[in-house]
Amino acid sequence: MNPTLELLHSHRSDRSFTDQPLSEAELDAIVEAAYRGPTSINGQQVSLVVVRDPARRARLAEIAGGQPWIAKAPVFITVLIDFNKTAKAVAAAGERQVVHESVEGFGVGAVDAGIALANLMLAARAQGLGVVPIGGIRKDAQAVIDLLQLPSLTYPICGVAIGHVAQPAQQKPRLPIQTFRHEETYDAQALSPTVIAAYDATITDYWQRIGRSDGLPWSRNLANVYKLVYYRNTKPMAAKQGFLNDK
Repeated sequence: MNPTLELLHSHRSDRSFTDQPLSEAELDAIVEAAYRGPTSINGQQVSLVVVRDPARRARLAEIAGGQPWIAKAPVFITVLIDFNKTAKAVAAAGERQVVHESVEGFGVGAVDAGIALANLMLAARAQGLGVVPIGGIRKDAQAVIDLLQLPSLTYPICGVAIGHVAQPAQQKPRLPIQTFRHEETYDAQALSPTVIAAYDATITDYWQRIGRSDGLPWSRNLANVYKLVYYRNTKPMAAKQGFLNDK
């Protein structure tokens, strides 16, 4: 199989890192991969903040709800939706930017940030490094904004911890691919109660194999999390940064 496909097919989230730092060449190649990623209308409405300072990484670990791997990994990269720089370009052309005030604009930024995140992870793993993507920085976006000194019209949507792996993670099993790949039209029957029950059993077995006594079946875990809006300040903080004014 093509080496790139092997990397993609073997993805796992590593949370055990050594103290070994990344070389400048490794880090530069990772950032360049995200920098070269596509963006809507070539707007380039994504920026990265590379954090290597131990104290700042420790603070980010706290902000994200106590995730020690953020502090342990030698590099944490925060991925920003960045309509600050596009607003400057629009102003230079004699117009006022409006798109950031809409759900459409926030969606465009989130998609482009996701592409950048994927490129960061693939570039890191291509060099033998481990990664774990982090959404928990949205738990207290204001603290991240303050820590990283982010201007208005930017939003810390996600991040990724990168480092040399100490204890490799196991790949987590997925739902049957038929629930993911739909031919021509969406097959709403692909995910039946029977399929959910079978996958719940598969995930439970996986938790047992890796020694996670706190691991829950897939459906129960979703129910615990998705029965509420778990990061309730995402919308008000986005609005405070200049996004989501209902256009």
